[in-house]
Amino acid sequence: MTRDDILRLDRAHAWHPYTAMGRWQTRDDILVVREAEGSWIVDEDGKRYLDANSSWWTLTLGHRHPRIVRAAQQALERLDHVAFAGITHEPGAALARELLERAPGFSRVFYVDNGSTAIELAIKLAIEFHQRVGAEQRTEFVTFAGAFHGDSAGATSLGGVESFIAAYASITFPCHRLPAPSSEDEALAALEALIAERGDRLAAVFLEPMLQGAAGMKMQSASFLKKLRERVAAAGALFIADEVFAGYGRTGRFWATDHAGVTPDILCTGKAFAQFLPMGAVLATARLFEPFAGPEAAALPYGHTFNGNPFGATIAREVLAIYRDEGIVERVARDAPSFAACAASLERIPGVLRARSLGFVLAADLEDPSGVEGYGGTVGWRVYAEALSRGLYLRPLGSTVYACPPLNTASEDLDRLFEGLEASVRAALAAR
Repeated sequence: MTRDDILRLDRAHAWHPYTAMGRWQTRDDILVVREAEGSWIVDEDGKRYLDANSSWWTLTLGHRHPRIVRAAQQALERLDHVAFAGITHEPGAALARELLERAPGFSRVFYVDNGSTAIELAIKLAIEFHQRVGAEQRTEFVTFAGAFHGDSAGATSLGGVESFIAAYASITFPCHRLPAPSSEDEALAALEALIAERGDRLAAVFLEPMLQGAAGMKMQSASFLKKLRERVAAAGALFIADEVFAGYGRTGRFWATDHAGVTPDILCTGKAFAQFLPMGAVLATARLFEPFAGPEAAALPYGHTFNGNPFGATIAREVLAIYRDEGIVERVARDAPSFAACAASLERIPGVLRARSLGFVLAADLEDPSGVEGYGGTVGWRVYAEALSRGLYLRPLGSTVYACPPLNTASEDLDRLFEGLEASVRAALAAR
């Protein structure tokens, strides 16, 4: 099929996520992808684009890593799918052990379909844990302004990006929403006041540690994370870390919570977990697991068809092996200063309000001609168009532009990214 054939079929039949479908029908800048390899995607006309989005923050090892391709081929020669309810298999059992070796503070791994279902499980685990230990009154959840924990109903309830949650007030549960973690003192003061008032009713505090993604790549300090963990523990509530985006080396440590040397009660992971497959996991401490493990304890009533599927588990094991063998997290630490240097350069451009970096994440907030800051802004899409013309794929968050390329992107390709991003920002701001 030609590019026009694909677009004609798509516009007639497909419905895209987070896409204004009316404008989709007439846009002329649609990227129609034919193939991808490493940090690059190729469109139907053969033009190459650096995937500075890691295909929605997921492909930390790039496209079609040869070891992952080989592992997928070999896995299908042996086993495609069996359920994980009441039976087991080598990929699922071995992956749990290998994942816990990367997370020594945890005791158990519960497999899920993706990041949103990891959050849904964490919500239910928190409620049922407190019920099983005799603290039935602990039913209230705490989250933060700017939070994004997924799109399912429970995960949406925890969200703090107003444009994502406003329409669903009738089907979501209430929670306590604190100031954004980037306002560290204010957030901690609000938490302390909430604990003083309702501490014995709090079930859990959810946090995207070190980095709020959908809020516009808003960052917090390790000191904030440590103080938050201490206060939550003292209140008797659970601390739940959403590492669906920030985990697996993105921030410069394997887990973002490693920056503060803290262990959550529950950790949610997804996205990079199995790269191109919808699979994730929830990690629980021994204390959290204990009420579910007694000889008379009832089963946890949670599980989806593909939880712990052997194909995904095989890929996830290979991901961990590549991280180890190729020193992926060490590469992030080595190249992170170049992201910081680019942030400093961006901040000198007139019209750039703030720029920042953490690990392999780089972001800049731009003055928007609409007068709207944040997700509702439009200037980021001008940067998107400029970047496409320069062979970069960037997906903005309104008036915030950011880059989070695969963690194994070659140094020379990072240089192309930084040069192209800076040129695209300059061009977009000049055209306001």
